[in-house]
Amino acid sequence: MQKHFSTAGPSKADLHYLLDPMSRFDLEELLSLIAQERYFVLHAPRQTGKTTCLLALHDLLNTQGRYAALYVNVEAAQAARGNIAAAAEAILSKLAEQAIDTLGSPVVETQREALLARGANAALASALRELSQALSKPLVLLLDEVNALVGDTLISLLRQIRAGYTDRPKAFPQTVVLCGVRDVRDYRITQADGEVITGGSAFNIKAESLRLGDFSEPELRALYRQHTQATGQVFSEKALHLLGI
Repeated sequence: MQKHFSTAGPSKADLHYLLDPMSRFDLEELLSLIAQERYFVLHAPRQTGKTTCLLALHDLLNTQGRYAALYVNVEAAQAARGNIAAAAEAILSKLAEQAIDTLGSPVVETQREALLARGANAALASALRELSQALSKPLVLLLDEVNALVGDTLISLLRQIRAGYTDRPKAFPQTVVLCGVRDVRDYRITQADGEVITGGSAFNIKAESLRLGDFSEPELRALYRQHTQATGQVFSEKALHLLGI
């Protein structure tokens, strides 16, 4: 199958032209933060490869075998808007699916109703506690599209993560990575009662904020060379200039 360029979601090596995701960020720094049991943010503009990089990190961690890494996209909870209960149910559903598919653990799925019964503002923290205790390795949780959440649903997620922080790594994730288009400290969140708080005040345990860089000129040229090697189509310097590189 002929490869092609993609800006619609994560890139796949067998389908798309892509750079080595591990070369796009400082892997040594990321692994150091995880080893130190830190919680941090990875943010980047849209269509710069952050989800592709996050999935590559997820696969690397699981391949290395030291941690149990779990990728969860929380975008499904966006439709809940300010409905914390609906958001909690959507996030727990994705968490349960990924825990089974990736880690072979059914604990969140089998206890989902009981977890939701503890209340929308406790369900996620309880699920992460149950999952962390059920696994034989420290859990590294990669939460993608956190910026899709708004208002009280975002506050609830951030505060539940913060609430379990002191119980890591045996009873809560050793590391939580929040991935989105902005640093969480830049969020201005309006609660249902009209009060405005910043994301940092709801998630003040964050150790670092890492930004995935925009594609550089050498990286863009490397992508176009892949196309040339595969198809024989050569891009002139004038064409590359028109493309902004």
